[in-house]
Amino acid sequence: MKILVMNAGSSSLKYQLIDMATEEVVAIGLCERVGSEDSFHKYGLDDNERKIEVHLKDHHDAVQAAIDALIDPADGAIKSLDEIDAVGHRVVHGGEYFSSSVLIDQDVLDKVKECSKLAPLHNPAGIMGIEACADIMGDKPQIAVFDTAFHQTMPARSYMYPLPYELYETERIRRYGFHGTSHRYVAERAAAMLDKPIDELKIITCHLGNGCSITAVDKGQSVDTSMGFTPLEGLMMGTRCGNIDPAIVTYLIGELNMTPAEANDLMNKKSGLLGVSGLSNDLRDVRAAAEAGNERAILAYELYSYAVKRYIGSYVFSMGGIDAIVITAGVGENCDRMRRMILEGLDDLGIVLDAELNAKRGGERTISAANSKVKILIIPTNEELMIAKDVVELIG
Repeated sequence: MKILVMNAGSSSLKYQLIDMATEEVVAIGLCERVGSEDSFHKYGLDDNERKIEVHLKDHHDAVQAAIDALIDPADGAIKSLDEIDAVGHRVVHGGEYFSSSVLIDQDVLDKVKECSKLAPLHNPAGIMGIEACADIMGDKPQIAVFDTAFHQTMPARSYMYPLPYELYETERIRRYGFHGTSHRYVAERAAAMLDKPIDELKIITCHLGNGCSITAVDKGQSVDTSMGFTPLEGLMMGTRCGNIDPAIVTYLIGELNMTPAEANDLMNKKSGLLGVSGLSNDLRDVRAAAEAGNERAILAYELYSYAVKRYIGSYVFSMGGIDAIVITAGVGENCDRMRRMILEGLDDLGIVLDAELNAKRGGERTISAANSKVKILIIPTNEELMIAKDVVELIG
């Protein structure tokens, strides 16, 4: 069974074709700068990747480019569309409508459109990808896999804000959480690595990249998460500020004469590692500057790691214990210094890092010391495979 996984961004389309008999990626591609004159399409695995200059005026063009590459007689991965059994779409926001992945029909599409006001940059792109696939691939089954769905198990005490309750009733203002597919994947892999049923484990999953979130997973269910009504809440990130005093927003607007859009842009695109360091949103650049003695880079490192440490501590207490900490995504998987700063000083909580194991790189691995009561695991995330597994489960 071959599943085509699509992830439509505001100006991009990522896709993978996965053979679920072996869980092997047989084709991969990326359409970038969709809607611009300088759009292009990258297609191919590893050293065989080629860049195709092509004008992609919209996501329909991008999906068509992907299909054309997949069935290209010269170097396509398949001979015809008949070899694709179904399509799985990453959809950012499912609101309160969806607590699991679903087969897409008109009712589902209408609800995804309704949730676009909660994710105005992402849901419309996802909808365009779904509609383009329907137009090009006919009645091929399509499944929506939502970033928010995994977090629908949170209790009200975790997802409600202490605002007038009417704002929840009328506007659905609440914590939704994101990166749910990633958190679910690494939590399930953690249970497999520990050789224990997931419903017997308390796990904290840390998705640390340019975007960051942490989730408390108790018995396989998300019971709390750091991102909120939008992905801006929670941890300091590459360009996002994370948690700040909300009165700062009114100060920016009232005292500095910023428009709401300018304040939103500052918090989402000019803050975080970039804003504090003044250098970059890329932790590799910030690390190099910190090691060279740049004080603002050092401060950025400390703020980032301390925010993660605080969330880990709060979730340990809210779950009443912990069996494993899982670290994933670009920063989490690759930066040993950041992991050390996050986890040092937690020995009394039974969280002990092995310095030698922490310094190693590559693949799934355990980096906790032998005497650590809590297992510390590095698990590369694989959202595409998680999406494909959901598709197989739904179509049988």
